Amino acid sequence: MTKPVKIDFVSDVMCPWCAVGLGSLEQALGKLGDLVEAEIRFHPFELNPDMPKGGQNLFEHLQRKYGQSKEQTLANQVRLRDRAAEAGFVMARDENSRMYNSFDAHRLLHWAEKEGRQSALKHALLEAYFSRGENVEEYDVLVAAAQAAGLDADAAREVLTSGRYTEEVRAEEREWLQKGISSVPAVVIDGRYLISGGQPAETFERAIREIVAKG
Repeated sequence: MTKPVKIDFVSDVMCPWCAVGLGSLEQALGKLGDLVEAEIRFHPFELNPDMPKGGQNLFEHLQRKYGQSKEQTLANQVRLRDRAAEAGFVMARDENSRMYNSFDAHRLLHWAEKEGRQSALKHALLEAYFSRGENVEEYDVLVAAAQAAGLDADAAREVLTSGRYTEEVRAEEREWLQKGISSVPAVVIDGRYLISGGQPAETFERAIREIVAKG
């Protein structure tokens, strides 16, 4: 018998491990087949809520934030690229890549959930940023992602220019922080089971099988 499973995926468009984790989760769900019927909802988290408009150089940001050397940062990017490939995701970042403010992307994702296209938009945004290096704080880029996800371009631009869903996204961010989520990706299954980090598909598959077995 197929079991319905609710999955809350707390993440940031700027988070590479979130892209890895999402790819791995979807691979796991594919392997689980008819065992589960998963409903995934994405929730906002900002790794750098104070990121200024225009962003910062990715490597300078990482070196300053984590105290890494340039060599360590480069090595980590190679590891990330390999893990992303395993998860079926193309990650193309280099020394000229930038980190951006992601709040408007989260507002658009909040709207897309109401339109039934949130997952498609999440993928479109991740691909725009990580695979093509686009500036996902620019409205034209966000609108193009919305179009790619099957959403109306004019409606998407109206959401962005009007400032709609600002309070709703802020409230949702606070809610997850109050629940103890301080790093992402955070994958909460059926509101009770937390899987943290960009885990491999096998970890997600095993965890979901155990959860289903518990009933």
